[in-house]
Amino acid sequence: MSVEKLSEVLSREKLLCDGAFGTYYALKYDTEELPERANVAHPERVVQIHREYIEAGAQILRTNTYASNTVMLHEDMQRVRENLRCGYACAKEARNNNQTVHVAADIGPIPCDTPAEKELARREYIAICETFLAEGATLFIFETFASLEDILPAIEVIGENAFVIVQFAVNQFGYSNAGLSARRLVEEAGACPHIDAAGFNCGVGPGHMQRILRGIQPREGMFVTALPNAGYPQNLSNRMIFSNQNVEYFAGKVSDIAAEGVDIVGGCCGTTPEYIRSVNGRLARRASAHTWKAAVKETLAAGREDHAFYHQPTNKGKLIAVELAHPLGSDDEKLMDAAHLLKKSGVDVLTFPDSPSGRTRADSILMAEKVWRETGICVMPHICCRDKNAIAMRSQLLGAHINHIHNFLIITGDPIPSMVRSTVKSVFNFDSVGLMHIMADMNEEQFAHAPICYGGAINQGRRNLDVEIGRVRKKMEAGATFFLTQPVSTREGAGVLRRIKEETGARILCGVMPFVSLKNALFMKNEMTGIEVTEEVLARYREDMTREEGEAAGVALAKDVIAWTEDFVDGYYFSFPFNRVHMLEKILKDVAWLTIKDE
Repeated sequence: MSVEKLSEVLSREKLLCDGAFGTYYALKYDTEELPERANVAHPERVVQIHREYIEAGAQILRTNTYASNTVMLHEDMQRVRENLRCGYACAKEARNNNQTVHVAADIGPIPCDTPAEKELARREYIAICETFLAEGATLFIFETFASLEDILPAIEVIGENAFVIVQFAVNQFGYSNAGLSARRLVEEAGACPHIDAAGFNCGVGPGHMQRILRGIQPREGMFVTALPNAGYPQNLSNRMIFSNQNVEYFAGKVSDIAAEGVDIVGGCCGTTPEYIRSVNGRLARRASAHTWKAAVKETLAAGREDHAFYHQPTNKGKLIAVELAHPLGSDDEKLMDAAHLLKKSGVDVLTFPDSPSGRTRADSILMAEKVWRETGICVMPHICCRDKNAIAMRSQLLGAHINHIHNFLIITGDPIPSMVRSTVKSVFNFDSVGLMHIMADMNEEQFAHAPICYGGAINQGRRNLDVEIGRVRKKMEAGATFFLTQPVSTREGAGVLRRIKEETGARILCGVMPFVSLKNALFMKNEMTGIEVTEEVLARYREDMTREEGEAAGVALAKDVIAWTEDFVDGYYFSFPFNRVHMLEKILKDVAWLTIKDE
């Protein structure tokens, strides 16, 4: 069945997919082994289950290869390829040249956490697709994915050689494990020219899936799929058991979903041939009119308030951000004194770190809200991905927005100190780019009238600068509109930053940390990662310096950094040791592009 022919079929009628192979296999054979192992060990079982679904009315047959990968099978790639070939052969045997049944090469997620594991998984997806293509596959289904990121390279390999369906798994509220909404997932799938159909499977029952589908807007000409679970399982003796008492309810709901414009329907976990037979009996065979009931999407810029801190800089085009280190305890008197002092200096934004180095400090958003409320200065809390999952992040952002906090710096976050790791666990559901995708999603949904503005960090000291430049580009693609850098303290460091600016065009606020003593500089050199403190910098300080002399050396260092960078950066991000913000006026004195306002 060619890509063109399957598209032609879908333009005339809706197609019925099969039900869940894995849960039905476990029900029939009462075994705890992966059903994919049966492709090689018990192919007759696989063929029989496929035939039962065909007899029930299924027109799309997914191969029993959902978990056929090196991680799930604990096999090398050679054996995985054998399993894939056997799985595809079983489905073709069950079809028995029936041209009304289409065999789909089925691919599920490969479990991975670290960047290295993700890269290996991306390569394995390509290898899996190449194996199926060699077997003659012209229909692919990627199932139960939380995002597109890891499978796009494999989809590019398939290209125009097959009809590609991508199905995402979302929860009852319409969000995937990556924190992305159903609407955004379908939009991203629509942006890929090689994806012919997109939709959802697993995660939810038919009622919730029907509601979720009503909130999406597929690309013109892209087909939509819906394969809900039979319902929600019960945990009995550590096994997830689905009830089979709702067959008629399921069939009715799926029939309604099809009537609302979905092109391919079927079942996921818990759905047996009985479910598919009942759906087949109800499903109306009629021309697909694609009467999708979605409102026309308004442009993002239309009618929205813009609270980005950089749109009206107070300092003649150069932006000034100052970080305030909030207290370890509950006494914020010194921080508030510093904030009031900075109000007179015309800074554009005050920033608040999110428990740097994994050590507990007052919440950055709550601290920012208090400073904004009492001073009126624009504020920007940092948010790191270490301590909260997607649910907590979204809740926090909603609360911040209600309290008029609209600017954020998004960072992955420092790890938890080793001495407390046995009792305190990191979350890291996603990195900074992942959180930026969530924020972009919320801007289109919850914050359409007043979108939040977010930026990222640049670590110009990374050994492989090309990797860092790639990260900057990814963050920009994810919606980051500005960047704060690690502190610059040498001419060479400024040169690295210049290259990043030239290659990315990013809006960059150069980090400046005016060390106030030799002890302070040595601490930063030896105790803090990512902060450049060379021998040249240390030579600016002496052990016997007075406080005033130490601060003067810090001011001189900051002025040099500005001189090295002012022709290409968009502003400066100051981080003063011990909140000595009174140094700012001395640093910016006589700077040509800035006038300190008096109040």
